[in-house]
Amino acid sequence: MGTEFIDNVSSSHEYHDHEKELDAGALFVLKSKGSWVHCGYHLSTSIVAPPLLSLPFAFASLGWWGGILCLVIGALVTFYSYNLLSMVLEHHAHLGRRHLRFRDMANDILGPRWGRYYVGPIQFMVCYGAVIGSTLLGGQCMKAIYLLLNPNGAMKLYQFVVIFGGLMLILAQMPSFHSLRHINLISLLLCLAYSACATAGSIYIGNSSKGPNKDYSISSDKETQIFGVFNAIAIIATTFGNGIIPEIQATIAPPVKGKMFKGLCICYAMLSTTFFSVAISGYWAFGNQAEGLILSNFTQNGHNLVPKSFIFITNIFTILQLSAVAVVYLQPTNEVLERTFADAKSSEFSTRNMIPRLISRSISVIIATTIAAMLPFFGDINAVIGAFGFLPLDFVLPVIFFNLTFKPSKKKPIYWLNMAIAVFFSVLGVIAAVAAVRQISLDAKAYRLFANV
Repeated sequence: MGTEFIDNVSSSHEYHDHEKELDAGALFVLKSKGSWVHCGYHLSTSIVAPPLLSLPFAFASLGWWGGILCLVIGALVTFYSYNLLSMVLEHHAHLGRRHLRFRDMANDILGPRWGRYYVGPIQFMVCYGAVIGSTLLGGQCMKAIYLLLNPNGAMKLYQFVVIFGGLMLILAQMPSFHSLRHINLISLLLCLAYSACATAGSIYIGNSSKGPNKDYSISSDKETQIFGVFNAIAIIATTFGNGIIPEIQATIAPPVKGKMFKGLCICYAMLSTTFFSVAISGYWAFGNQAEGLILSNFTQNGHNLVPKSFIFITNIFTILQLSAVAVVYLQPTNEVLERTFADAKSSEFSTRNMIPRLISRSISVIIATTIAAMLPFFGDINAVIGAFGFLPLDFVLPVIFFNLTFKPSKKKPIYWLNMAIAVFFSVLGVIAAVAAVRQISLDAKAYRLFANV
C-alpha cells in the first residue's frame, strides 16, 4: 500500500512537471482529468458507432461462418492490440515521457520522420474522414425522417447535411476531450437504444410475411466473390477501428496504470452486445439483400415494414449518437488547431484563445460539412481511407510498438504472434484498399456533386 502511494505521488509530480512544458493543444484539448469510467465512455463512442449498422451487409459477402469468424477475430485482435498500445503508453509514462498523441509515440519509438510523415497524416485523414462520414450519414438519417413524414417532399440531401453541420458547429466548441464525458455517456446509451431497435426491427420483419425471402447464397461470380470478401473484411475492420487510443488515454488523470484496461472492458461489453446482435439478426432477416445500412431494409418499395414511429425513433437515436461520434473524432483536429493558434501561457478561456478557437473550429466544421454535402458518395472514399488508415493504426502499429518497446525474445510466442498480426493485417490493408478503389471505379458513373441520393 505504501509503495503504491509513493508511485502515485511520483506519477503525479512527473505529470505536473511535464504539464508545464505542454503546448496549447495538449494543455487545453487533451486535459488529463478523467477516470477509467470516462475513458470507457470515450472508447465506446469512438468504436461502438453507427457503422455497426453495416455489419449485416458485410455478412452478405462472407456468409454465416465467415461473418461470425471475422467478427470474433476482429474483436479479439483489436482488444489485444489496444491493450498492447496502452501498456506501451503506461511504460513510457512510468519513464517520465507520457505520450499524449499517436504521433508522439511514433516520434519516440520509430523516429521523427515516421511521426511527421506517416502516422500524423494518416491519423488526421482517418479522423477527419470519420467526421465527414458522420456528417453525411447524419444528413441521410435526417432525410429518411423527412421522407417518412413528407413522402413527396422536395428538400435535397445536401440541405440536411448542412442542418447536421449546424449542430456540429455548436458541439465543436466543447473546449476539451474531457468535457465530452457526459455527452459520451449519453452516446453510449443511444447506441444501445438504436442497436436494440435495429435488432428488434430485423427480428420482427424476419418473422413476418412482409420481409423478403431469406437467401444466404453468395455471388457465383468469382471476381465479385473475392472482392466482396475483402470489401466485407475492410468494413468489419473499419467498424472496429479507433485511431485515437493515445489521445483517449491522455484524458486519464495520473497515475494511468490499469485504467485503460478497465475502460476497454466497458467498451467491449458494449461492443459484444451490439455488434453481434445487429449483425446476426440483420443477416438472418434479410440475407444477401441486406443494405449498406440495415435501417434502409426497414422500408421496401416505398412501404414501411415496421411502424412509422419505430423508424422515426431509431433514426433519431442514430442522428444524436452520430453528432457525439463526429465531435470525438474532431478532437485530433482541434488539438492541432489549438496548438497552432492558441497561447499556452494565456488562460484557456481568455479572449486571446477563445476567438481563434471559435473561428478555427467553425472553419474546420464548415469544410467537413461542405465535403459531405458535395460528395454523397464519400462512403466509398472512406473505405479507402479506412484501409490505409484504420488497419495500420489499430492492427499493425500497436504490435510493432510493443515489440520495439519491450523487445520480447524471439523464442517467446508473443513475439511471433505480434509479427504474424503485423504481416497479415498489412497485406490485408493493401488488398482491402484495392477492393475499395475497385468499388469506386464501379460506382463512378453514378457520382454527381451535391447528388440527392
